[in-house]
Amino acid sequence: MNSAAFASTGTGFKDPQKLSFERDWIRRAVLASYWIVIILALPFWWHLTSIERLALPTTTSFFLSLFDLTASISQQNPSLNSQVQTLLRDSAINEPGRWRGVDLRLQDRHDEVASSLYTVALGEQTSIAHSRHLRVSKTDVQSATRLSSILSDLIAPPESSTSHSQRVVQYSDHYRLAFTLLNEDATPNRFFETWDVQAALAEFIFPLTSRLSTLHNFTVESQVQYHAPLAFEPKRLTLGDTEASGLTQEDLTVFINSAEWTLASSVSNDPVLHFVLFAPSETHSPMNIIDSEGRPTNQSSFLLPQWGSIFVLNNEINSSSLHLSYNDLKPVFRNFATQLAALLGVPPVPLGLSMEGSFLSDWQLDALLRRRALQNVQGSQDTLYSIVKLVDQINNMPVGQVVRDDVLDALASLHEAYRTAVASPALALRWSSKALSMASRAFFNPGMLALLYFPAEHKYAVYTPLFASISVPLVVALVRDFMAWRRGSRDDGRR
Repeated sequence: MNSAAFASTGTGFKDPQKLSFERDWIRRAVLASYWIVIILALPFWWHLTSIERLALPTTTSFFLSLFDLTASISQQNPSLNSQVQTLLRDSAINEPGRWRGVDLRLQDRHDEVASSLYTVALGEQTSIAHSRHLRVSKTDVQSATRLSSILSDLIAPPESSTSHSQRVVQYSDHYRLAFTLLNEDATPNRFFETWDVQAALAEFIFPLTSRLSTLHNFTVESQVQYHAPLAFEPKRLTLGDTEASGLTQEDLTVFINSAEWTLASSVSNDPVLHFVLFAPSETHSPMNIIDSEGRPTNQSSFLLPQWGSIFVLNNEINSSSLHLSYNDLKPVFRNFATQLAALLGVPPVPLGLSMEGSFLSDWQLDALLRRRALQNVQGSQDTLYSIVKLVDQINNMPVGQVVRDDVLDALASLHEAYRTAVASPALALRWSSKALSMASRAFFNPGMLALLYFPAEHKYAVYTPLFASISVPLVVALVRDFMAWRRGSRDDGRR
């Protein structure tokens, strides 16, 4: 039916071609306006939804040797230096992990131009002196093997691959040392109300923390608790005419009753090292540590790796007193000082060497500084390599300006650590600690982790329901209008 016939029927309907919104040019203008808006909005949508991925440095390299050390030897045998140097070189080849990042060169004290960091001289006995000076006896100085062994143990102390790494706490700039007197039960015969902790700390702990102040800042706190029940029942032992309690090796691993003991007395994000003086109740006293065969040992303390130390107080203390005096605490805090040094990774004095003065020599302190600096450098490099690897593997991972700045700051700190390593191990440790902090902050940046587990399939799942309902009608209308325009053009051409 044509438009004239449609109008003559008298139905009251208007001819569609006479409607303003049904005119071809108006309909095409409306359709074109939709497409123009979509085309103009595409750049804004692309900019707002794109992921910022700034370039990260990937070609930075570092030197293999971080600490180049020199030691001068004063002796009469000119060939001794070369023999010791050869033995040290062989040790570095056979034990690369022990000498990682350390290069030691020997020189004759009479030929040196500049003063060496370490000096070795003849003395009455083999001992460690102040200011990085080693005195060697006449017997040891004639043996290249003995001298190289001493220098190896002082410069690059050996460490166990399992027990040492599991025992030593992870490096931190700040530590909290919590000393706690725990009474298992406040019974009259086994109850200690006060203790001379300040005097014991000043005698045994503060000198050690003062020497280690170049590595860590320490906050020391103490407390007394009057009810600390065990989470297990100790094994009963018969020792002659008396009965005692025994702690097996399995009991030591679960000795800390975290559910009922409140050992942390303050709120802080700093790592805490606990040192507990445990006073057993009258029922469990005396409490002995037993070996695998069930026999009591002479040990009164044990160390929990990366946590702290526990000292069990037994009958050698006067049970009638409610106060632990300084003399009572001497063996306890002497043991705590040894355990603290072990937890912080302080290398022990080599066997056969005596030490003059301080219980922590410059040799030990330098070895600890180098070891901690090397650990921080290695951790920083591993973290930076992991960042670059993740960014290359995951295309959706954003890399913003903050992350890039942290990576560049970490690299700059690493270069400063290498530059200052020879002059000052303490500065090298400080820069390496900053590098590790910057690298870790970049790795755990919230902006990087936000899209780590958001693959491309999730984008399709979000955009498809949103744009399909809009795009399908527009595409169909565009195709239909284009076909109508072609038919109209074809009809005009025939006329």
